[in-house]
Amino acid sequence: MTWNENGGRLGEEFFTPGSSSFTEFLAGHRPELLSTRRVLPDGVRAAPDQVPHGTTVLALSYRDGVLIAGDRRATMGNLIAQRDLEKVHPADDHTAVAFAGTVGLALDMVKLYQVELTHFEKIEGVAMTLDGKARRLAGMIRQNLGQAMQGLAVVPLLTGYDPSAPEGERGRIFSFDIVGGLYEKTDFHAEGSGSPYARGALKKLFRKGLDRREAALAALQALWDAADDDSATGGPDISRRIFPIVSVITEDGFERLSEPETEALTREMVEQRRDRPDGPNATP
Repeated sequence: MTWNENGGRLGEEFFTPGSSSFTEFLAGHRPELLSTRRVLPDGVRAAPDQVPHGTTVLALSYRDGVLIAGDRRATMGNLIAQRDLEKVHPADDHTAVAFAGTVGLALDMVKLYQVELTHFEKIEGVAMTLDGKARRLAGMIRQNLGQAMQGLAVVPLLTGYDPSAPEGERGRIFSFDIVGGLYEKTDFHAEGSGSPYARGALKKLFRKGLDRREAALAALQALWDAADDDSATGGPDISRRIFPIVSVITEDGFERLSEPETEALTREMVEQRRDRPDGPNATP
């Protein structure tokens, strides 16, 4: 017999056939638990200096898969709300999601998305395809449209390793807009307030066939350029030992680079910047 947390039997909704979507299950039976469905009263708009916002995240493909990274700063207007925010999270074994935008809603969306993928696999007995994962996340963003129009937008960046893709193209990158529009990106992409500067750096540094170390250094260089021109993006904090989060997804699955590895690469990049403050030239 199955029991709920209050010691009683589970409701009939748990035994009623439905779709494999956990989000749809909640929407049908406990919609109040979906933070993305809550809209502010008419005429009310969230003040940007009262809600923490995450800023720059980026991704790039490399020889073995795809790399995804983010700075650590969250801001409220001109204030630094948090210095060590984690904006990059595994969604499942071969997929990761990072976010820019309203921190509270973004973290809720990431957790719900993780459950969504796990629920699908348990119900269907197979993992969702990467294209299916991207469409499912787009649908969740669309559910947040009301709040996005009131100033509480969440803009994720999705990456994954797709074993069904051709060799050399298995690391894939998907971006979204606030209405749930889905776009697959080639080679690299960045989101958030520092993204124009990060994309400019990646355009200069990216080349096909980067190894893991080269890809990680390119990501760190791009985040440095973003922080150099965007006050909402945080650079590495050497004194507090707060460094960007860098993760990779390969055939072996999701892996977050260890703090010692990230610190060593960051310090190497900072030393390079002492001689070349504007960063390295494009690789021929």
